[in-house]
Amino acid sequence: MSNSINTKLIKEEALRLGFSFVGISKAEFLEEEAPRLEKWLKEKRHGEMSYMENHFDKRLNPTLLVEGSKTVISLLYNYYTDKKQDDPTAPKISTYAYGEDYHYVIKHRLKSLLHFIQEEIGEVDARVFTDSAPVLDKAWAKRAGLGWIGKNGNLINKNQGSYFFIAEIILDLDLTHDFPIQDYCGTCTKCIDACPTEAIIQPYVVDGSKCISYFTIELKDAIPQEVKGKMDNWMFGCDVCQQVCPWNRFSLQHNEPAFNPHPDLLSLTKNDWAELQQDTFKELFKVSAVKRTKFEGLKRNIYFLK
Repeated sequence: MSNSINTKLIKEEALRLGFSFVGISKAEFLEEEAPRLEKWLKEKRHGEMSYMENHFDKRLNPTLLVEGSKTVISLLYNYYTDKKQDDPTAPKISTYAYGEDYHYVIKHRLKSLLHFIQEEIGEVDARVFTDSAPVLDKAWAKRAGLGWIGKNGNLINKNQGSYFFIAEIILDLDLTHDFPIQDYCGTCTKCIDACPTEAIIQPYVVDGSKCISYFTIELKDAIPQEVKGKMDNWMFGCDVCQQVCPWNRFSLQHNEPAFNPHPDLLSLTKNDWAELQQDTFKELFKVSAVKRTKFEGLKRNIYFLK
């Protein structure tokens, strides 16, 4: 079959599996991103996320991840919800962590898509990724025309905003490529102005070591006292730069049951969180990304917000 027919088949199946958008780009060295990543790392914008320094070459060249790869399939999976925690004074959890851990939910669908490709098109050498390996997922999604990278560092889709998980299949199959779209941020600086810790140090440059998500998830040591009172009551992650982004007025409610919150999660009060016990933590987050910070880490975050 021709490249265009194969591409059409793959895109149709991806949408049937629940992905919101899918785009194709050529697997090649990310020449434009290489100096930016090197500068960002040299300036220690990654803080204690030492894993960001590993596999520098692989981050920039997909052919080092899948030998002989020709194509990167980029996919977006919606997680937006208008559901909120009932108590406005309760410590806040980022929307992406309301439901089941996205790594498992999306990887299952990626494997289903890869199985479809191998059944319908033929054997391919491929790997699937969702925030689980040295892949610059936003760069590839941008190349595939799924959106532009905004001033807050998030991929923004013109049709539905930025509340998406990004995933890839890198494979040794020629497909018809898509093309990048233009940047529609314009003169808007809402995300920069709203960031509680001033982590967006200039348009399109986020200092990861100043981000609330970094403090509440990645940082294993004590949260620096200089950000006391600047955390905007976030105990796991942060959604501020997405909440203020005008493009997210186009966000649509997700239809993934696995991303619905645990029945008790949104009803917990400020006092409930302050008195959180380990057994409740295990029950609430047994299949959640919040497990990453562990009970002690979440309690540290809650205590810091007092």
